[in-house]
Amino acid sequence: MHIHFISIGGAVMHNMAIALHKKGYQVTGTDDEIYEPALSRLKKYGILPEQFGWQPAMITKEIDAIILGMHARKDNPELLRAQELGLKIYSFPEYMYEQTKDKQRIVVGGSHGKTTTTAMILHVLNYHKMEFDYLVGSQLEGFETMVGFSHTSKIAVFEGDEYLTSPIDLRPKFHVYQANIGIITGIAWDHINVFPTFENYLLQFQKFVKDIPADGSIIYCASDPEVKKLLDQTETVCEKIPYETPAFSVSNGHFLLPTSVTNFLAPVFLSFFGTHNLQNMMAAKHACIKAGLNQDQFYEAIQSFKGTAKRLETIKETPESLVIRDFAHAPSKLRATVNAVRELYPERRLIAVYELHTYSSLNKDFLPHYKDTLAKANSRAVLFSKHALEIKKMPMLDPIEVANGFGENVNVFTDKNELRKFIDQQYTGKENLLLMSSGTFDGMSLEF
Repeated sequence: MHIHFISIGGAVMHNMAIALHKKGYQVTGTDDEIYEPALSRLKKYGILPEQFGWQPAMITKEIDAIILGMHARKDNPELLRAQELGLKIYSFPEYMYEQTKDKQRIVVGGSHGKTTTTAMILHVLNYHKMEFDYLVGSQLEGFETMVGFSHTSKIAVFEGDEYLTSPIDLRPKFHVYQANIGIITGIAWDHINVFPTFENYLLQFQKFVKDIPADGSIIYCASDPEVKKLLDQTETVCEKIPYETPAFSVSNGHFLLPTSVTNFLAPVFLSFFGTHNLQNMMAAKHACIKAGLNQDQFYEAIQSFKGTAKRLETIKETPESLVIRDFAHAPSKLRATVNAVRELYPERRLIAVYELHTYSSLNKDFLPHYKDTLAKANSRAVLFSKHALEIKKMPMLDPIEVANGFGENVNVFTDKNELRKFIDQQYTGKENLLLMSSGTFDGMSLEF
């Protein structure tokens, strides 16, 4: 089986390429640019393109399937050649389904918490040595790649993004996976460049629920008012499994689950924190039970789950301070992340720093949705890069309007060096410092 990747250097694309190579497929690919870590990882497996740039001459009738990445445009010369030859062209979501269409597919959807919930499921299944295919949006401890395939597994677990599938397929990714067991962790308007109204955004989740077959299940967060409303108003023939925040306590900077929740003889000690992550854990528990485990097996395994990269990831810890990196970018994610750190250390001073980076966050009309998301922090700062706006071809923002959008006492910066000076003034080593961005803070040093 010969698979060719157009835009092989993408975060998920290069992981899929490696996974198929390890499964025994012949894999080739091209891209106009490839950065680390994809560059070294593709080279390690002997599937790094010999040169950068599109190579339509490589597209021949001997190729069994083309996988098209989001980075490629509709007029990509390799894509045009593949269409001319009548080759089978897949987006990576379509090919994930193609690889797993005879398996039970657990698809984790929601505006926030998808990666963490997916990672929890994978961790527990892996702990109990179950075999599964998977797709997750972060590098996980114990997993070499973000995509994995097996010849003999009966289960597949996908992180189900609602963003578009490919340049020539404008369906949300999580519709393509055709879930047998679906999860909705929460709903808060996002991707406004694709879904211009909240109503249109909601329709994507409604379709996700309606598409689950009669013998399937939808696991959903009943603590989220939008999710509960959606499930109450959506007709579905599948089983509905609601979950809420379990009872818990906080002791010495750690979350504990009492025996009344778990039926264990002693409280369950957790290495992660935050009310939203307890909700994610409950979704993962129901999914793992559907996959064949029992509750005792789940709680035994979840105690060793430490989280995922850039999701409430501790990058420095002292007896008096935590420095935490998080991928939060949508308003609901910011609020949940700030509140989680405050909940863990209610008395310790908290510095919250956020970078506007996505299309939605850099949209002037979307700024009011960030109102008071940083409110529980003692010191608050927001960065946006003028260069990022130029690259995205978006109108320039006014720092005063940004500050007004976030609420009182928010310091707004357009220069990473000025932001770094501000942080150095605020952070003495006796506070918690929370750094939130889906980008890189415009390349600012995160060494503290």
